[in-house]
Amino acid sequence: MEQMDVLIIGAGAVGLAIGYELAGTCGDVVVVEKEDSFGRHTSSRNSEVIHSGIYYPQNTDKALLCLEGNGMLYDFCQKYDIPHANCGKIVVATKEDELVALEALHRNGVNNRVEGLQLIDGDQCHEIEPTVTAIRGLWVPSTGIFDTHSYMKRLADLIEEKDGFVIYDMPVENIEKIEDGYRVHFPGGEIFQTRILINCGGLFSEQIAKMAGIDTVASDLQIHWCKGEYFKTTHLSGIKHLVYPMPDPQGKFLGIHLTINLNGEVRFGPNAYYVNEINYAMDERNKPEFLAAVTQYIDVDPEFFSPDDCGIRPKLQKPGGAFRDFYIREESERGLPRFINLMGIESPGLTASLAIAKKVRGILEQS
Repeated sequence: MEQMDVLIIGAGAVGLAIGYELAGTCGDVVVVEKEDSFGRHTSSRNSEVIHSGIYYPQNTDKALLCLEGNGMLYDFCQKYDIPHANCGKIVVATKEDELVALEALHRNGVNNRVEGLQLIDGDQCHEIEPTVTAIRGLWVPSTGIFDTHSYMKRLADLIEEKDGFVIYDMPVENIEKIEDGYRVHFPGGEIFQTRILINCGGLFSEQIAKMAGIDTVASDLQIHWCKGEYFKTTHLSGIKHLVYPMPDPQGKFLGIHLTINLNGEVRFGPNAYYVNEINYAMDERNKPEFLAAVTQYIDVDPEFFSPDDCGIRPKLQKPGGAFRDFYIREESERGLPRFINLMGIESPGLTASLAIAKKVRGILEQS
């Protein structure tokens, strides 16, 4: 039986960021991952956007940690030569009935202390991105893009440089509460014993919470899988900034937006719909939905508009439900001391990952 001080379940961006934050100062730190490499699910199937923090209700973790994480992530990328670009984005209004919501989004961003926000008219939108159609826009200069694979690889390398470990092909089978910590059981009879256990299971975080002894239904901590697809085009070039429509009024997603990668290639997405299985297959069934959304703000040729990729988010917000914040908590009140439980870590969790790790350290220091 292996013994350690900190065991982190899940090697997505957040699990790795926490491992990086704690390794070298919190004793023996180990990250275990059920897949054969890091970030195989939500952390690598997304828009690779560094978010600003304009969308989320004031003083929520999503707002506060996104804002803090934005600066931390840019600093990390610069320090460790992670490919990135602070390209900025425009949120566009294409109809008169969107103008009130655009102004409210601007106020929310200002209240969240996002710097540099500017309401601009249609001519200014066109000046920034000549191919975009809009009657008004919100310029967001702190938004950017980055190479998420390079980011996660660097975190994993830094954990090991600080004498921590990242171990793959380690699906958790059972969690046993003991007097001075937890015993975590893996296939083949392997057992890890740890003082501190951290759930960063992402899509599978509810299963981990249940294994630890939490009634997720009674606690309103059920994870709902929400799928988002992306389409791409090879017939748009020269776009330098991200372009977002007005977000979904229910807060389910940010709308089918235009993103660019570090090579300048263009893709659109995601849409959002709840699913009952983890399946990354996609086809052209939702192409009409995408074209209807995208052509509100930019002309695309349907003939050169094809499926690209998809991802799934672990949402606490149920279908038709209200906004849900990140759930980041030490579970002593449930009889699980030093069990740090992270659930519903969806967007902007990637941007906020380093700030989330800092918050977890603070929780540990107080527990």
